[in-house]
Amino acid sequence: MSQVETTAEKPYWERGNLAPVFEEVTAFDLTVEGAIPPELNGLYARNGANPREGHAGHWFMGDGMLHGVSLKDGRAEWYRNRWVRTPRFNGAPSRPGIPDIRASTANTNVIAHAGKIMALVENALPMMMTRDLDTVGFHDYGGKLDTPFTAHPKICPTTGEMHFFGYGFMPPFLTYHAVDASGALLRSIPIPTKAPTMMHDFAMTSDHVIFMDLPVVFDMPAAQRGTMPFAWNDSYGARLGILKRGAGIESLRWVEIDPCYVFHVANAFEETDGSIVIDVAWYNELWRGGPSATTFDKASLKRWRIPPGATRAQEQLLDDKAIEFPRVNESLTGSRHNIVYSVDTGSDLASGRYTSVRKYDLKSGNNTVHDFGTGVPSEFVHIAPEGSTGEDDGWLMGFVYDRARDASDLVILDAQKIESKPVARIGLPARVPQGFHGNWMPGV
Repeated sequence: MSQVETTAEKPYWERGNLAPVFEEVTAFDLTVEGAIPPELNGLYARNGANPREGHAGHWFMGDGMLHGVSLKDGRAEWYRNRWVRTPRFNGAPSRPGIPDIRASTANTNVIAHAGKIMALVENALPMMMTRDLDTVGFHDYGGKLDTPFTAHPKICPTTGEMHFFGYGFMPPFLTYHAVDASGALLRSIPIPTKAPTMMHDFAMTSDHVIFMDLPVVFDMPAAQRGTMPFAWNDSYGARLGILKRGAGIESLRWVEIDPCYVFHVANAFEETDGSIVIDVAWYNELWRGGPSATTFDKASLKRWRIPPGATRAQEQLLDDKAIEFPRVNESLTGSRHNIVYSVDTGSDLASGRYTSVRKYDLKSGNNTVHDFGTGVPSEFVHIAPEGSTGEDDGWLMGFVYDRARDASDLVILDAQKIESKPVARIGLPARVPQGFHGNWMPGV
């Protein structure tokens, strides 16, 4: 029986390609169909929840496992998958409902900044990793960081600064931080929110950072039961907090939006008249049935536009297709974008039945897809060649599960013609479960 064949009685995060794997694998000189562009020298790594014992209280709560492929001079040097050796993984006791920024699963994202590779989860400190995906330990910026670290920091392509936030269950519920290009913590500013909300992502423009204060709110009884400690709150409302980069809390202003939830921001930018534009994967609501809810409403691509001085955002649904994991050319982070890449998820994110990678051209209104047929894609990231000027120059890269051989491939697509045959398909010796987020780390 295939290792992904499981009974319907199991929770969704133990079925299909959401199910965990139980072996750490190392393989060298991987087989390649097509040709790896020789410009791609570096490491692609992706994180995801992979419970060591095969179960957890929710899809989002399993132990972190990194999957990485090293590319050099047109070769796929190696594949590795490694659990992040957090204290929890190593047997530290769990204390449900007790805030602890070292009680980490480190299971959501993996980034490189200022010469450090870090595995991230939004309720804990970053975990430093080696290029070979071995665990080094927590990184608290020389003892200066005393809040959690978001799973979705934003790195400014102009200054090299990294902007992030931490949220918690005790006041201050939200704190904004900025780190300079060398990795030194520049500032930490408490942000007043009404209650401890689940804030998975935020937005950044050239001049502002924008926080999403949304109605999925901390639920202590759920936390004490050891499941996802959040639930939808009809009375909470929804708003965006806009803070000028480099300024103090006195510059913060709040803008109302319709109640909703957003896990992921594609990008944000400022127009010539000062309006702020934010493109997001938008959920009409999330977990109305409580944190034990086993399905997700579908997400669609939506735009918020905030004119100067406005107290309420203008809202525009850009498409009604079910998508998630929106990404842009990250050299444009905080600047105007016209292209968004995403994954088609079907009507329920938790199904894991993803079929296609989609490219939205927001200027022309057209969109195209790469349909993987029976293959199951994870998040794809855009990689721009050095010195490129076109927004869609370069490649898309991500893992695709191949049901026929019960293993996965790292697939490289032409970002300009994503519907075409893959530029390269790198065969992996193991299955990569549907996980969360990863990044290309050039020169690492």
